[in-house]
Amino acid sequence: MKKANWSILIGAAFLMASSAIGPGFLTQTALFTQQLGASFAFIILVSVILDAIAQLNIWRIIAVADKPAQDIANQLVPGLGYFLSFLVFLGGMAFNIGNIAGAGLGLNVLFGISVGKGAIISAIIAIGIFIYREASKVMDTFAKCMGLLKICLALYIAYISEPPLAEAAVRAVNPTRFDFTALLTIVGGTVGGYITFAGAHRLLDARQTGHENLPAINKGALSAIGLASLMRLLLFVAALGVVSAGGILDPGNPAASVFKLASGNLGYKIFGLVMWSAGISSVVGSAYTSVSFIKSFNPVILKYNREIIIGFIAVACCLFLLIGKPVGVLVAVGAINGLILPLALGTMLVAAYRHRIIGSYRQPLWLTLLGAAVVLTMTWMSYGAITQLIGS
Repeated sequence: MKKANWSILIGAAFLMASSAIGPGFLTQTALFTQQLGASFAFIILVSVILDAIAQLNIWRIIAVADKPAQDIANQLVPGLGYFLSFLVFLGGMAFNIGNIAGAGLGLNVLFGISVGKGAIISAIIAIGIFIYREASKVMDTFAKCMGLLKICLALYIAYISEPPLAEAAVRAVNPTRFDFTALLTIVGGTVGGYITFAGAHRLLDARQTGHENLPAINKGALSAIGLASLMRLLLFVAALGVVSAGGILDPGNPAASVFKLASGNLGYKIFGLVMWSAGISSVVGSAYTSVSFIKSFNPVILKYNREIIIGFIAVACCLFLLIGKPVGVLVAVGAINGLILPLALGTMLVAAYRHRIIGSYRQPLWLTLLGAAVVLTMTWMSYGAITQLIGS
């Protein structure tokens, strides 16, 4: 068991955050800001709390069990790991179609090439990362660079949009509107599906596990949520500034509207760069994590792990070229990932009290109770969102 390596821990945090901050993340944030206005601040605040609790539980349990989530689930209930892997793999593929599309759209905005050609170029770049022999090191560095780039560009747009920060601060604790689907979607888009496992499984591969590394793992988990939440906040205040000034976002591409209305053609080009970096980094994170959910099932999968990841990216690119525009899918898949979270987190919480899985480790009761509250809250919100959808 290696002693905690801060470079790897930060890389895992950026991998998780970059996986979360994809094209769907940008689209969802702009869309819900337009719908809910400053009251979206309350949903962001609640989501940060739910995200942090879920991530701390999952990362800690995987670290002390020293096993990937699917093996823990199978050890808990035979077959459960296969079912969880199926859901995560399917959700990861659906998200990657949107990620590839987002990267293609970004290159379209930047250089005027077709979205399809941009998607192919982006897929080739992502595949190139995994062809390289030291893929894990390149992936960590790439995640850090793309994460910092997105945050800096979003900070600039948030600043020039002149958002009503005082109103946002008030509505963060006293909202006038609330939406089940919005909260479910952004929690799902931050820690749902494969996303929260991106960093945890990266730590497993790097052997950054064990009781002795828990303090560092806690910091890594919270850092990942902090990075993703910072980006969400910056995009929210940027969109709020535009909407509050009377700007009307294009429903076909609300995120692009935020950047263009805030800063004209320059803002539109910045959007292209943000969208490309969001798409390409999420392609890498989604492919890596989705395949990590099946590689322990068979020695052949483990042996050809890199080739399967490359195939995963290629298939997602081909599916996008066949399916076309995925803007609506980006929001829907975030909600689907939110539905997966109660199952995944609930499984980890029960496993934390099985000695054959976690050995002598004792999960703090307060963390378990908070985790159980998240499971119940997400289940309740899922029911509310489904009821809302049926009612509409």
